[in-house]
Amino acid sequence: TSKPESRLAKQGTILVMASASPGRSTLVTKAHEDAFISHHFMRVEPLDADQSGWVYAFLRSTQGRAMMSGSQYASIIRHIEPHHVAALPVPAVSEKTAADFRERVQRILDLRNDAYRLAQEADARFAEAVGPIKPKQNEEGFVMRASDLFGGRRRLEASYHAPQAAAILHRFKRFDRLRDVTERVWWMTRFKRFYGDGGIPYLSADELFTVNPQGSKRILVDPGDHHRDFFVENGWIVMACSGQVYGLNGAAALMTDYHENTFFSHDLIRIIADKSKIRAGYLLVTRTHRTHGRPLLIRVAYGTSIPHLDPADVGEFPVVRLDDAEESAIADLAEASAKARAEADVIERAIATDASDIIDRFIASQ
Repeated sequence: TSKPESRLAKQGTILVMASASPGRSTLVTKAHEDAFISHHFMRVEPLDADQSGWVYAFLRSTQGRAMMSGSQYASIIRHIEPHHVAALPVPAVSEKTAADFRERVQRILDLRNDAYRLAQEADARFAEAVGPIKPKQNEEGFVMRASDLFGGRRRLEASYHAPQAAAILHRFKRFDRLRDVTERVWWMTRFKRFYGDGGIPYLSADELFTVNPQGSKRILVDPGDHHRDFFVENGWIVMACSGQVYGLNGAAALMTDYHENTFFSHDLIRIIADKSKIRAGYLLVTRTHRTHGRPLLIRVAYGTSIPHLDPADVGEFPVVRLDDAEESAIADLAEASAKARAEADVIERAIATDASDIIDRFIASQ
């Protein structure tokens, strides 16, 4: 591509989606360094750096998103253009207010960078403890014994027997089945959904694993419909159980205090670690590590159009065991990462709400 440096973005840059989810904004963090940013993201650079926090909060506000939504064009894949964003009327705020928003946005950036760093450290420590993975056969074509194909669940898909998974298991000196180190592994039944103001905050799999989802849905419930069964608790692990194997399927997150009292979709497997046997942070890393864990999990997905993971299969996942000190160190990193990410999300929702309130007062005063 020509001018590749123009595809990069420095930390703190405001990005606004131009298509698919037009108007959705986010911040560039450490995780995006040295990565090409798609042309579908518009860059927003405030003339006054002191106003950058307020500008970002404005773009996240209800009114800012509504105005950008009103500028969309096309029928199948909606778009907005840079001149649509540039023409948005941004109310002026006091220096004190602008400084407050800038400080909070910087806090969001710091927390997300911390979350990314801690997760990377946890993954690196886990990979080093397990050791390098060296498949004995190529993924493009390999040989299996018939007895391996027809034993157990009788999985005939080649992906289930991929050499990568066999190589990972070969590195494990000792492992437990996930069902043996957890109190429960389950999913919820489908339900009718009625959204509306005044309801309980609702998170689907897509929203849970999206950084700063665009506004939170609220679901209306009946006090007697057992809706609290769909809530989660601090320390649980929640995992996407449908979607493409190269995408969201199998993604997992550690729940914190910030996730409680939220209605979670049925399309998420809930996992409660047995604290007497394993820490949730370590269990999370064993399943989500890109090269040393995820291949063992995602190979059990079934279905063609939209692959699914079943709680029974997830319960058979082999959890490698390390010495107590190593597992604890990895758990500390993973749990601190989850807390930092959740705290950043809370602050981001708060600045969007505060910006919306400021704009409401501005409009009412005119």
